[in-house]
Amino acid sequence: MTISSALNAGVAGLSANATRLATISDNIANSGTFGYKRAHAEFSSMVITNNRGSGTYSAGGVRASTMRLIEERGGLVGTSHPLDIAVSGRGMLPVINEVSLGTNSVDRALLMTTTGSFRTDANGVLKTESGLVLMGWPATSDGSIPVFPRDTIAGLVPVVINANQTAGDPTTQITAGVNLPATGTEAGATGDPLPFAIEYFGNLGTSESLDFTFTPTVPATGSAPSNTWTMVIRDSASNNGIIGEYVLTFDDSRAAGGTLATVAAVPAVPAWPAYDGATGTLPLTVAGGPMSVAIGRVGDPNGLTQLSDDFAPVQITKDGSPVGNLTTVEINQNGYIIATYDTGFNRVLYQIPLVDVPNPNGLISLHNQTYQVSPQSGSFFLWDAGDGPTGSVEGYAREGSTTDVAAELTSLIQTQRAYSSNAKVIQTVDEMLQETTNIKR
Repeated sequence: MTISSALNAGVAGLSANATRLATISDNIANSGTFGYKRAHAEFSSMVITNNRGSGTYSAGGVRASTMRLIEERGGLVGTSHPLDIAVSGRGMLPVINEVSLGTNSVDRALLMTTTGSFRTDANGVLKTESGLVLMGWPATSDGSIPVFPRDTIAGLVPVVINANQTAGDPTTQITAGVNLPATGTEAGATGDPLPFAIEYFGNLGTSESLDFTFTPTVPATGSAPSNTWTMVIRDSASNNGIIGEYVLTFDDSRAAGGTLATVAAVPAVPAWPAYDGATGTLPLTVAGGPMSVAIGRVGDPNGLTQLSDDFAPVQITKDGSPVGNLTTVEINQNGYIIATYDTGFNRVLYQIPLVDVPNPNGLISLHNQTYQVSPQSGSFFLWDAGDGPTGSVEGYAREGSTTDVAAELTSLIQTQRAYSSNAKVIQTVDEMLQETTNIKR
């Protein structure tokens, strides 16, 4: 009966517009919620009969379906804290619920979020006020990130930052730019050795030194300058034992005067490390391990030189630092969490990958702007930030809500009118049925 179908269509219209009203209400309520993804109600018609020429028509009504537009991105809002994190572009941060910390890593349910205000708790675990724990790949002692599987969370661990953390950076490279006096190799010179020391930092943050002694070769009276020095290198961490001895010959030509001409190791048992002419370095071994000492290539004016009558360092650089206390922790655009110490030393602690799925709108929406993989979303993959389809990680930022209040208020007016119109249809059907019952009177 068509009049009954009209009543049912009106009821379906009320239900559908009530669903749209609920999504609008949710969107407006979360217009100030960081990372909120607006909900959307989609209407589709229902057809009961479509027979041509039947002379009757049955109203099918309308059906409402809702979805959350997770792939939409809100604008980034700047903050004053380095661990307020947002994703600029595609991809999400991997997190878990705080209650999952005590479980085995394979039993943890991976959640995803696009932004979070992360702070350390009493145990140093980085989490939000709502209990979302940030997950990442831990770096090794040298700051490199090992290779982890990308299609599982097996390699991810909770990010833990201890406020009283201390660290040191051992020295592995030194550049020794020293000028030796050309007058020291002339006939009649005193031949006194010239000492020189460079501090370096050991594996345990201790202060050690490489002690250089440059002894000139003094020619006989009346002879030309030898332009030759013997360089002996001692390591304080090895009880001042000799770790290298070399004969240095300097060029006295007009084109390259004062630069190194040859470097030859003094015969010893065991043999001293050979000078690498391609890089201008000596691959020495100190008590803590290998160390590269750059003295300059042949003909290089930036390494060891022999000029004039002054003995002075001209360029001394090195890596490493003494033990320092943690001062700040920040995250860069590639997702690396970097700790800075009061000695100026920086160290990578973790890398935060970005999670991506083929269909973000198919994810299951959970509390606290978190999402979980579903059959509709497809399997997740862990990307390095900026690689593949993913965007960058932004510190000092939060992602704003995707709600447009003006648009939602406009939809609210339209929904109200549509709801009233459907109620009017029901009222009209009621009056028509009343007229039908009055026929019998």
